[in-house]
Amino acid sequence: MSSLVIRGGTVVLPTGQRPADIAILDGTITAIGSEVRDGDETIDARNLVVLPGVVDAHVHFNEPGRADWEGWEAGTRGAAAGGVTTVLEMPLNAHPPTTTVEAFDAKLAVASQKALVDFGLWGGMVPHNLQNLENLHQRGVVGFKAFMSDSGIDDFQRVPDGILAIGLKTTARLNAIVGVHAESQEMLEEQGAPNPIAWCHARPAAAEVDAIRRLLVCMRGAGRGVRAHVVHVSCAEGLAQVDAARRKGVVITAETCPHYLAFTEEDFERIGPALKCAPPIRNSATREALWAELLAGRVDLIGSDHSPCPAAAKQKGEHDIWQAWGGVAGIQATLPVLLTDGLHARGLSLERIAHLTATAPAQLFGLFPRKGAIAVGADGDFAIVDPKTRWTFDSKHLQTRSGVSAYVGRAFTGKVVRTIVRGETVYADGEVDGKAGWGQFLRPHHAN
Repeated sequence: MSSLVIRGGTVVLPTGQRPADIAILDGTITAIGSEVRDGDETIDARNLVVLPGVVDAHVHFNEPGRADWEGWEAGTRGAAAGGVTTVLEMPLNAHPPTTTVEAFDAKLAVASQKALVDFGLWGGMVPHNLQNLENLHQRGVVGFKAFMSDSGIDDFQRVPDGILAIGLKTTARLNAIVGVHAESQEMLEEQGAPNPIAWCHARPAAAEVDAIRRLLVCMRGAGRGVRAHVVHVSCAEGLAQVDAARRKGVVITAETCPHYLAFTEEDFERIGPALKCAPPIRNSATREALWAELLAGRVDLIGSDHSPCPAAAKQKGEHDIWQAWGGVAGIQATLPVLLTDGLHARGLSLERIAHLTATAPAQLFGLFPRKGAIAVGADGDFAIVDPKTRWTFDSKHLQTRSGVSAYVGRAFTGKVVRTIVRGETVYADGEVDGKAGWGQFLRPHHAN
């Protein structure tokens, strides 16, 4: 049995932050305090902050079937470099998508061989697979992803409202959660001018708000026990819809993403296709309103929506933004954005950062208390950060297979210096040290 001690750091605990030593034995936290004995390995964390490892509930690694887009090893190398110790991987854009038991088993097999960090798997909800939901649930998916607009992937179709309502009724019976991409297809433009701003205007915030309202109608029709989670909300108005419903007892949550907190339309014009995503990057006023909602406690969690593609698929949009694949490679940026633009610029506390990135997603998706907090009995998962280091994200830091990220060139204050998964260092001092296959598959509580 291996033992590890982390000494002298400011530890962000469920009860608040304080200086403490942490003992980890065979991957599990065994003691937190001031009288922790030495272990086989000791890490000096003086002048550093010890956060619970990030649980990123929204990533796309695309393997099997589209491994050249990212793949599990490349994706989890990025996770390790970003302080992410658990990833929940979406059913698209693997080929085939995770909409059948056979596809689930194929993805689990490759992920188990290649992942450097622990992982869970989302299932998909599409028009033709409602009969598969229960079996996928029993296999151990963390939830079901559904699109209310076209996904851009031929083998993952959007669900009309009527089918979504039926699917919600099925998942309510299973006590499963549905993650919804909420944009009303009818309000989106299919083509426009070739510049980035045209893409933004073609997918207005009103399309998000309208889709969330329609989702709530579907939830009411599905009856008791229905649970939904709105992914990648980009505007305060969308969060307001979620919050109003929650106040009436509807079981609904919402996430936002670091790119909506870090960038504006002006950045999109400057950076180009690397920052194309759906919903799109908004203007500065929308970004500030989103930050206000987050600081007021109306964002449940932060997910990266890490969605890379081959570099050529981005380059297609250099002269016509509509030709580029939409997705941001951002799994390494969540903590740097929250430390820089949150902690330092807006007073977001370290406790809230820990909650948004680790505790809340672990609780929502059935992984708590094993994951999501620094506590005795939990897995020894940590993101150790230097909150004061100033640095610039350049291409040498980037782990994604494509070599493309909108964050390259961005200045940050606050850096991940070490990532530990179940007591084993997978990233330290700028180098990924983890081994493919170290990551374990996580079954949420409902499937145990």
